[in-house]
Amino acid sequence: MTPLVIRSAQDAIAAVPYLLGFHPSRSLVVIGFEGRAHGTCAIRLDLPAAGAAGRVAALLAGNGFARSLVLGYGPLGEVAESAAAMRAALESADVPAAESIRVADGRWWSLTCDGDCCPADGTPYDISATALAAQATYAGHVALADRSELVRSVQPLTGPVRAAMREATGRAERRPVRPPGEDLAFVLALLTRTNPADDEIALLGVLLTDLRIRDEAWIRIDEEAPAADIAFWRDVLRRVEERYAPAPASLLAFAAYSAGDGGLANVALERALDADPAYSMAILLREVINAGIPPSKVRLHMTPDQLAAAYYDEHREAG
Repeated sequence: MTPLVIRSAQDAIAAVPYLLGFHPSRSLVVIGFEGRAHGTCAIRLDLPAAGAAGRVAALLAGNGFARSLVLGYGPLGEVAESAAAMRAALESADVPAAESIRVADGRWWSLTCDGDCCPADGTPYDISATALAAQATYAGHVALADRSELVRSVQPLTGPVRAAMREATGRAERRPVRPPGEDLAFVLALLTRTNPADDEIALLGVLLTDLRIRDEAWIRIDEEAPAADIAFWRDVLRRVEERYAPAPASLLAFAAYSAGDGGLANVALERALDADPAYSMAILLREVINAGIPPSKVRLHMTPDQLAAAYYDEHREAG
């Protein structure tokens, strides 16, 4: 997706909900920009956050960011203490904060302002009226009301949908064994479909337990424009039975991270690791996100022929 261009404090305030995927509360958000890195990186911490300052600064510096912004959401005391520690750590790591602000109740205050440079009662803002919000919406970014709403957006569907999927999953698990080529052809055809039927989603969930089939789906995620993949894998994740959640959750996480949607990537990984704490793809993606590596540096660039060759070499060595 098109990177959001931040030129002012108001732009930063408008950008944060789209960078995170939700409107933060009682949080400290650090945005890295400029330098060797391309685009931006937003890291959110729960308040109080002073203890994590060194780690965040090191992540941004290690990934080539040269400047930063610090935004605090919450009570003045908590925000000021955490923001001061973060600014000091960022300065020491050569990723100085261009600005540090507190956001609350539709207003913002500069934490670097001494004297009369800012109004005592803050500066009002309206995210919806900014050009950046329009740019973000056009680019496909979504900002939910809070993190709990984001979490709910990847939770299993319930009621009649769940009952129908439970029956469909039973049928998928009892299906006769088919040649691997037929299963792969089915999955690849389904990836191009919209509104798959319950039996198709159930069978997809079962087949994705085969790592080769999962990887075939992985390399076909459009890393440059993953909006359709995000919608597809979110739908699959919400419909499959929990024991089949790790693969679609991890694929959703990768698509979301490719789009720069770290918030959605994180909650999708939580689903994957809750279902299977040892699931390797989810563990790998969690390490990538925790290391603060920008999506631009996590491109697969693998073709189906290269994947086939990799599996051939692996099986030859194993044999």
